[in-house]
Amino acid sequence: MFCGLHLLLPPATLFPIEKQNNASTKHPRPMASILLALILFAQSTMNPQPAQSSPWEEFVKGFMDKYFEWNPDFAVYQGRHEYDGMFPDWTPEGMKKKVEWLKKQRDAALAFDSKSMDERQAFERDYLISIIDKDVFWLEAAELPYRNPTFYNMDPNVYVARPYAPLETRLKAYIAYAKNVPKAADQIRKNLRTPLPKTYIDIGRITFGGLASYFENDVPGVFKEVKDESLQKEFRSANAEAIKAMKSLDSWLEQQKPKATNDFALGAKLFSQMLSATEGVNVSLDELARIGKRDLDRNLEALNEACAAFAPGKSVRQCIQAVNARKPMGGPVEGARRQLSGLRDFLVQKNLVSIPGTEVAQVEESPPYQRWNSAYIDIPGPFEKNLPSVYYIAPPDTSWTLKKREDYIPGESDLLYTSVHEVWPGHFLQFLHSNRSPSKFGQVFVGYAFAEGWAHYAEEMMWEAGLGNGDPEQHIGQLLNALLRNVRYLSAIGLHTGKMTVEESEKMFREQAYQDAGNAKQQAARGTFDPAYLNYTMGKLMIVKLRNDWTASRGGQKSWKEFHDKFLSFGGPQVPLVRKAMMGSVGALF
Repeated sequence: MFCGLHLLLPPATLFPIEKQNNASTKHPRPMASILLALILFAQSTMNPQPAQSSPWEEFVKGFMDKYFEWNPDFAVYQGRHEYDGMFPDWTPEGMKKKVEWLKKQRDAALAFDSKSMDERQAFERDYLISIIDKDVFWLEAAELPYRNPTFYNMDPNVYVARPYAPLETRLKAYIAYAKNVPKAADQIRKNLRTPLPKTYIDIGRITFGGLASYFENDVPGVFKEVKDESLQKEFRSANAEAIKAMKSLDSWLEQQKPKATNDFALGAKLFSQMLSATEGVNVSLDELARIGKRDLDRNLEALNEACAAFAPGKSVRQCIQAVNARKPMGGPVEGARRQLSGLRDFLVQKNLVSIPGTEVAQVEESPPYQRWNSAYIDIPGPFEKNLPSVYYIAPPDTSWTLKKREDYIPGESDLLYTSVHEVWPGHFLQFLHSNRSPSKFGQVFVGYAFAEGWAHYAEEMMWEAGLGNGDPEQHIGQLLNALLRNVRYLSAIGLHTGKMTVEESEKMFREQAYQDAGNAKQQAARGTFDPAYLNYTMGKLMIVKLRNDWTASRGGQKSWKEFHDKFLSFGGPQVPLVRKAMMGSVGALF
């Protein structure tokens, strides 16, 4: 789950969309263990799961078990509740030991003789190594724990909102969590190097201050039905200390404001290293910028055409205002609930992708500490049983003016493509596929560009497949979502190579993504602490290229379902690894 701001190192099944609410960003959120790991091929080209455990299978199992020990917060979100209440060791010594262990595991994986491995095992080895490289990059090269508050995942939602056990059992887990919050907060405060960039201070306060408010105002009401008075007394004591710790951390961050800097950029070298280590993309930044600008221009041209059809004689901005003025009846939560069944029916009618199961997603309002993001989905991990996925939508910040609050609520067509992204056929459907992998390891780990690339790809794919029957208003909704990600992509490169200021990014969000003032400011800020948020567009473009190449000899659009099913069967590895498996070689990614 992407929580707090788990954008860079998020738990694997919380997928935020793009627009932040009160950010001054949950994955990026955004932070705990970045999206990682591995999936078996469920295709005829791959060998079947061996009947007996081989040395490689034993190694993979051991890696995953130990990984959970190093990252107990991540393990809990996968449904491993023996780790309830635990936090990772965030001391410098603890994180150094984790990096050393990861590097030893990399060497051990490389020591397996590829000649003795079948195709599936060789794929797994490459995937596992890529996961290690990603984690080591964020922990060591990028020094994320010492630079960025979004590294730290402290989200208690699993205990508070996920009904994985009786309320009393979850209260006990929450008490254990709350008792560990002060120690974790102390480690965070000691790790973060000052002075901090202003945007990092702002997101840290949103996250930690929001948690304090959540502990104080929301959590007690959830657990009030538990009648065990001794347990309630223990809860009140532990919760009070957790509130105190979060308020103290929030106050400490506020005290850093006078010395705040704009020193957030990774730099071109480290940004390129990030793309290589985390997503397997080795393309020059100049070329990547050209690719992103080309896609931005394509979508701007399509927006001009759609607006000419929807609002003849009006400017593009007037057209968008007219589209956004049609708000979902009953608000965005009620509107999204109405949209989901129709989207599922469309997938079935058009035969676009298999739907493995009868599960549906619920829609609820976001908890306060997650309202930096307009929408995200919380999908229970593969070790959970019979639990619902929840698509969360944030209300506007109550401190905003009435007009700003009204502007923040998405229009009906904009919300439709958010629902596509989060549920049908975006993240929710993706995890219906990955959670049915025969490999638990494959079910657990999913990468950022794969997951967000797929969900963003799904938006344009649904429009191309006929969603809306050519209605220009719906096309505008799809294009506004695409333009938002286009500007994110270019902002990430520009901000972290020193070619763009935060103010220039904010202006680009207003003028070329047509964002309102609040969202433009928040989007630009997010780019500073989530350099990998280019993965939405980058992942989408890699998937489109792979689809076009793979279907070219298979009937084009008639083979989309076959492509989608095959692509999703991999679970969530780096897209270049999937391309190599499906095409025989990596070749051109874009």
